[in-house]
Amino acid sequence: MTQAQVQLPTVRFGRDTSGFSKTLRQRVEAHFSEKGIHKKANGAMVFKTILLVSLYLGPVALISLGLTGGGWMFWTAEIVMGLALAGIGMAVMHDGNHGAYSEKKSINRLVGGVLELVGGNSEMWQIQHNVLHHTFTNIDGLDEDINPGPLLRFSPLKPLKPWHRFQHLYAWLFYGLMTLIWVTFKDFVALNRYRKYGLLEKMGKSYNNLLFRIVLAKVAYYPIVLGLPLMFSGLGVGQIMAGWLLMHFIGGLTLALVFQPAHVMEDHDYTLAEKGHILEDDPMSHQLKTTCNFGTRSKLLTWYSGGLNHQIEHHLFPHVCHVHYASLAPIVRQTAEEFGLPYRADTSFMGAIRMHMNQLKELGRA
Repeated sequence: MTQAQVQLPTVRFGRDTSGFSKTLRQRVEAHFSEKGIHKKANGAMVFKTILLVSLYLGPVALISLGLTGGGWMFWTAEIVMGLALAGIGMAVMHDGNHGAYSEKKSINRLVGGVLELVGGNSEMWQIQHNVLHHTFTNIDGLDEDINPGPLLRFSPLKPLKPWHRFQHLYAWLFYGLMTLIWVTFKDFVALNRYRKYGLLEKMGKSYNNLLFRIVLAKVAYYPIVLGLPLMFSGLGVGQIMAGWLLMHFIGGLTLALVFQPAHVMEDHDYTLAEKGHILEDDPMSHQLKTTCNFGTRSKLLTWYSGGLNHQIEHHLFPHVCHVHYASLAPIVRQTAEEFGLPYRADTSFMGAIRMHMNQLKELGRA
């Protein structure tokens, strides 16, 4: 470790002495075997991929060609693009970057690389999401999803500041800025942070190579999404920029409304990352204690969110394509109940948002 690096806490999980993990894996494997289906994407998933990418690029083409004008069609196109941006994030690149889209690594890289199309970097996302969030869910000091910075308090283990008293009101504004921050500076900040932590070296990644790829993605993103409309639409700079900001606000807020209620809830476990700490729970039991489902009766929400309303199944089996989560849910519920583990899955989508808002309020005052 060089002098400039900061060592992350080493946290280990306990062993599964109950047999829960083994039993659940066996039952899930039996499900796929008995049904004669594979765990990756199917034809419906491929159709969804093409549709969402088209709904993202289509509005750019319509605006650039001057077909929307500057009225309601323009703003509708930007809203559709924002919703497609969120859909790509949840239901396309998410599976690709988890290796859940295909058995072929090249196809997973291609689908995961759609993130570059919307201005992000897939390798930075994989470190934050796959390595830190999925491995150390709700472990304060390792899971960056519960460490958004000083303006928001997502964990009761974080210091309480006076402004947190109002976070249940202003958090939604920052949620809407999520993708805007992503396409501007987040990847650069994360790259330097992961180098400082020594994560790039441990994962065999080159800082200079990643920096080049991040810059290249931005160079491709801005000329397409902003450059073409500015050059060819005939609309003013102010309107194009306002539409771009609206698109990102819609996309960021939509992503947050799905991701945040899955983990930042009052009945979930929060653990402090301490060097050498060994947790009582095994990895799969830990996921059940830090994750919940919501709105699982809505087929539209399940389709659009990439099955992330089945967040429990996703965290237990991230390498399985999300089109299978609904069929795995009864197996996971039954097994969890047999072993006395929580399975939180009966809340509606709006109910989950209300519970998340109440949790923000409690975290701002406790």
